[in-house]
Amino acid sequence: MNCSILTIGDELLIGQVVNTNAAYISRQLNTIGIDVVRMVTIGDEEQVMRSAIQESFARVDLTIVTGGLGPTHDDITKKVLCNFFQTELVRSEEVIEDINHLLQRRNLVWSAATETQALVPKSAQIIRNNNGTAPGLFFEQNEHYLIAMPGVPFEMEAMMQDFVVPLFKSKSKKFILHRTLNTTGIGEAVLFEKLGNLKELLDNVKLAFLPSPSGTRLRLSIIETTQESAERQIKQAEENIRAKTDEYIYGVENETMADAIGTLLKEKQLTISTAESCTGGYIANQITNVSGSSEYFERGIITYSNRSKMELLDVPKEMLEQHGSVSKEVAEAMASGVRTKTGTDIGISTTGIAGPTGGTPEKPLGLVFIGYSDKKMTLALKFHFGDNRLRFKERTAQAALNLLRKKLLQHD
Repeated sequence: MNCSILTIGDELLIGQVVNTNAAYISRQLNTIGIDVVRMVTIGDEEQVMRSAIQESFARVDLTIVTGGLGPTHDDITKKVLCNFFQTELVRSEEVIEDINHLLQRRNLVWSAATETQALVPKSAQIIRNNNGTAPGLFFEQNEHYLIAMPGVPFEMEAMMQDFVVPLFKSKSKKFILHRTLNTTGIGEAVLFEKLGNLKELLDNVKLAFLPSPSGTRLRLSIIETTQESAERQIKQAEENIRAKTDEYIYGVENETMADAIGTLLKEKQLTISTAESCTGGYIANQITNVSGSSEYFERGIITYSNRSKMELLDVPKEMLEQHGSVSKEVAEAMASGVRTKTGTDIGISTTGIAGPTGGTPEKPLGLVFIGYSDKKMTLALKFHFGDNRLRFKERTAQAALNLLRKKLLQHD
């Protein structure tokens, strides 16, 4: 079974509201084997809406519409659906009952605007709404289905869980499975080259490359008749990919780099502290986003100025004068300094030029040194991450955590 998602609202087209509904609906449908083949966003214009609904209803098995079911003048979805299905609006006692319960819970009174919400297309089945005044609508015609739901996310989500997913789970004859591998420290093009012949690697599994400033996600997807067959093929494809690129894979699905290093630090019973200059606490923020990070994260220090580097980390003044604050020597001294000052097993540091100003021919914008120190070694690596300040901070933090991950994997 395939599906088209139509989201309605001028606010979506002008970028005033981010369209999260389509993504949520697609994820839910994927779990029950329904293939979303198209997403369309249209404005509050009657002819455009009618054309979009007519085209979708003719092309796919299931059309899902969100938005335009409210009580105001620009909410015209019910009118368009009545014209399309050649039916009329009638007053629904079922909807009136639901609205009354909602108004009582919220201590509100009935109004003329609320009255219009009780009018529904006669040929539609009502999808009850316990979180708002606009009911959802379900139409079935010649083995094609259309569902209209409110655009308010929490109202739509409840209808998806309570009505749409249970109904269509029994109708779907396919199983869709996705598996995402998170990589870092390697560019998309180089990663593609390392994988080699994708047909041999994947067989019937599809592979998508999803790059971002912090790395590339590899999404594996397959549509099968059974869950067992899908899981077997996805597993084999993942094993094949890991055989060639495992050193760059730090996690799966929604696992972050901070999740991965947190697991390793707890397994090895090690503690860490950070000394950040150019990243301004971004690394500490990433680490402490993970619940339970207090078990291994002792302290984060932002030493932005040379004075703070000397006073808090014991970086020698002569070193700063000779090599400059953005240097391999200073990064190493910062990492070693924060480790010894805090008494942790590991120290991580960053010092660089985030831009868009401050670069020189010798030390250009985007230059950064990331320091690492434990009881056996102290080192610093040099990177260039461009002149966009925010991307620079994100990429530097990811690289620092990846350096930590690699060292933890080698740690006895």
